[in-house]
Amino acid sequence: MSYSTMLIPAVEVIITLILALFIGLIIPGIERKYVQARIQQRIGPPVTSSGLWASVKFLYKENIKPNSPAPGLYKAMPILCFVAVLMVFLCLMPQNYAFLVLANLIAIVGFLKVEEIAYVLMGSLSKSVMSGGLRFDDHIKGAIRQGLLVSYLEDISSSRSLRMIIFGSFPLYLALFIPAVQSGSIYLGDIVAYQQAHGPVIFTLAGAIGAVVFFVGYMILLNEYPFSIIKAKSDVIEGPYMELASKYRSFVVVTRGFLIVTLGLLFAVLFIGVPPKLFSLGIILDLIVILILPVIMAVCSAFSPIFTNRQFYPTVLLSTFLGVLAIGIAALF
Repeated sequence: MSYSTMLIPAVEVIITLILALFIGLIIPGIERKYVQARIQQRIGPPVTSSGLWASVKFLYKENIKPNSPAPGLYKAMPILCFVAVLMVFLCLMPQNYAFLVLANLIAIVGFLKVEEIAYVLMGSLSKSVMSGGLRFDDHIKGAIRQGLLVSYLEDISSSRSLRMIIFGSFPLYLALFIPAVQSGSIYLGDIVAYQQAHGPVIFTLAGAIGAVVFFVGYMILLNEYPFSIIKAKSDVIEGPYMELASKYRSFVVVTRGFLIVTLGLLFAVLFIGVPPKLFSLGIILDLIVILILPVIMAVCSAFSPIFTNRQFYPTVLLSTFLGVLAIGIAALF
């Protein structure tokens, strides 16, 4: 293979990555300005403020030292999240299907799990000043409950994050394997080739059900209303993000937008069979999918309160049942 033959695909991947990062910084503004603000009958922020300018603004803020038993590890969590999402993005690029052994669903699930686990670690590693002054157990001398384990507000966020990983992830990961069952392979190249020969998975009964299940998991993975219990401002004070400031909060903003774009590309690859190939007409369909999913999510979020356990568990159980049903249908037909 010549040097130029290897260079062109690499340049395509880099340009697509830059485009994905830029779109990811614009999408939060579109959600808030043109969807949620219109529904809630308010003006809303400028399109560029929620993502693009927010990430730039945090870069110029003064860093703080978190009140954490491992401040370096705590501050590294947003970077770990970004790297995990980046790996999923690289797996989805068609230039990597032939030689990247990680371009399969098992690897993608693993990288997404790393992104989820980071929130558990953030909550367990953060002991913020505000949280430290609001301990649950009474330590006054002579108190009846003296000597019990001290809990911090971030511990609530950590346990909720763990709950989301254990239960909330099922819908998304079940949905990912519906195209694999229909195509008979977990490799993205084979799944795309199957759909190019037989048509998009989404036009089948199993695929249509799987698309709905994927969307529920999509909202859960993005921790968006009504599945934003791990960062509910009213009781856990931004959850794992409380003490992430300056450049580290900028990584949080960039990574969330990047994850929105990457999950949209994942849906397009698995359910429509259109990989993100830059110089092709398919990239237009990819962009449409990337924009449609967060717009629908913003509509749902605008009308939804935060789900408590009473609403969360039945929703996840129903979505999980639908995911299992769709896999069964895909296996039979």
